[in-house]
Amino acid sequence: MGRVALVTGGTRGIGEAICVALQGAGYRVVANYGGNDAAAQEFSARTGVPAYKFDVSDFDAVAAGITQIEREVGAVEVLVNNAGITRDSTMHKMSYQQWEQVIHTNLTSCFNTCRAVIDGMRERGFGRIVNIGSINGQAGQYGQVNYAAAKSGIHGFTKALAQEGAAKGITVNAIAPGYVDTDMVRAVPPQVLEKIIARIPVGRLGKPEDIARTVLFLVADEAGFITGSTVSVNGGQHMY
Repeated sequence: MGRVALVTGGTRGIGEAICVALQGAGYRVVANYGGNDAAAQEFSARTGVPAYKFDVSDFDAVAAGITQIEREVGAVEVLVNNAGITRDSTMHKMSYQQWEQVIHTNLTSCFNTCRAVIDGMRERGFGRIVNIGSINGQAGQYGQVNYAAAKSGIHGFTKALAQEGAAKGITVNAIAPGYVDTDMVRAVPPQVLEKIIARIPVGRLGKPEDIARTVLFLVADEAGFITGSTVSVNGGQHMY
């Protein structure tokens, strides 16, 4: 039996691609989602990957959700923290709610999920954690103080937890995607999207599969000497 892998925000976009890639590599994959029941049901019917609904920003909900997953599927040995939202606004117009929602969903969620699985990983002497950051957590982005802060926090979180887990066989790494062809990016006005693509040296948006392949590399049993790293997958747009 393959290792159990949990992907948060796993039923659409980059998360879906990660789930499909892990499943193809022999992992027993479980997806988490937060709200879109119809999309989750369609995803599970199409891929065969079970989807569990819980709010990753809620500590108790995460603990209960992962307990259920471990009871029904098995101990989580691979965790991919992919769930994320945007609530874009310039600072002088940003509400506290916009700030709080993004920080809790994108950053606090990493604490919630890691806290729920870390004891088991330490006991077993094995774990793979991959946190999905962002190019905008490295370079900043106008109108995304909340998002950039959360994603930048993920990179620091990754380095610190990597140091704690290393002696117990747990690796913790981050991926910083650039602009990837997902619904979130396609919602950008066409004239803005053209300008974004023009700044990417390879001349195109990334594909969800570009991120998924990087996840596969980092979670492999053989990747035990790679920890605390942030891998930029951005077409050369920001060389960090």
